[in-house]
Formats: sequence, structure tokens, C-alpha cells
Amino acid sequence: MAPPPIVVFDLDGTLADTAQDLIATLNVVLAQEGLPPLPFERARDLIGAGARPLIQLGFDASQVPLGEERLETLYRLFLDHYHRNIAIHTVLFPGAIPALDRLASGGFRLAVCTNKLEEHALELLGKLGALDRFAFVSGKNTFPVFKPDPGHLRLTIERAGGDPARAIMVGDSKTDIDTAKNAAIPVVGVTFGYTNVHVSDLGADAVIDHFDALDAAVIRLMGA
Repeated sequence: MAPPPIVVFDLDGTLADTAQDLIATLNVVLAQEGLPPLPFERARDLIGAGARPLIQLGFDASQVPLGEERLETLYRLFLDHYHRNIAIHTVLFPGAIPALDRLASGGFRLAVCTNKLEEHALELLGKLGALDRFAFVSGKNTFPVFKPDPGHLRLTIERAGGDPARAIMVGDSKTDIDTAKNAAIPVVGVTFGYTNVHVSDLGADAVIDHFDALDAAVIRLMGA
């Protein structure tokens, strides 16, 4: 039998609203360094870039220099604290679970392709009650490459047992959209994620404001 069609999701800012827990972790790190907290509004749109840019932003805001060695130490501290506090305030975006279940009922395989560490992604999805809906979850450290390298998405599809010729990516950021385009896979952009450039300006093949609209977007792109 031919492999099934597949929808591959980013995690932070796409499936889950992780901003509060990530920024809380950032501010724990900054407090340890004697620096003031970074306001939520200033840090939110940079979440998709990863922990290191967030830490650098916190230092830049206080005009305090940060060397590479110290950044790596603080990055490890960030990861450790975040892993222990990964789902204090984090929730799935409205409509995510019903949308996943509708796609699965329609014969789609589901997977996650995130630049979060794999162990963090698995832990978070488990705590949010969504892990069992995905055939495969890949993180930044799962393969030798990661987004926006197209290999990350292609390998995720392969490991999930999906059909790369009938695949759709769903994401919120330039990284996600670039990854899908690099892999020649259609991409749905969500407007509720973390990006300092509106997702409609990033070249997604479809844009949705709520998961209730995902089914129609996926079917349209799959037909095209």
C-alpha cells in the first residue's frame, strides 16, 4: 500500500503557546546575572529564534556585554530550568486537538518537526496530552540537520511513514516556511505564533487564523 498523506507541525507558536514558560525561564537566567527581567511583549516574537538569541536580547537590553563562553553556560542553565518547568503555563492553541483528530480521521498521518530539543518536545507533548496523536516527533538534535535545512522535514516524514509527495507543513515562522519551501512541500502559516514579520508576508501557501480553518487549507493545498 502507498504511504498515507501527512501533515507535519512545528511546535512552539504553532501547536503550543509556550511563550510564558520560555520567557519566565529567560528571566530566571537574567536574574541570576543580576539583570532586570525582559518584558513579555519584547521577548515574545523572538522565541522562534531559540534560547541563545533570547539570552542575548536580555543582555543587550541592559547594555551588558556577553561573551560566547558565558552565553553557552547560561544556555545550559536555561535548558535545565526550562525542562523542569516546561508546562507551567503552556497550553495548546485553541482548536488544536480537534483539528488533529479530524485530520487523523480523514486518513492523514501526523508528525512534529521542531527546533526544540527532542526530549523537551516529547516531554511537553506528553504533558499536554497530545503525544499519542503523532507518528513521529523530531527535534533539533534528532538528526544531523535541523530547520531550515529541508533534510529535517524530509527525514521526519520518512520516519513517520508518510508520503513526501502528499505532505503539508504547518508553522508560524520564517524558519518553518523556508524549511518547507526548501523541501518543495506546501506550507500553512498560522497567524497566532511567534514572529516579528507577519506570517502572511513570509510566503506561506495558505494562512489561517485558527485551527478550525486548517482542514480546508490542507485539503486545498493537497488538491493543488
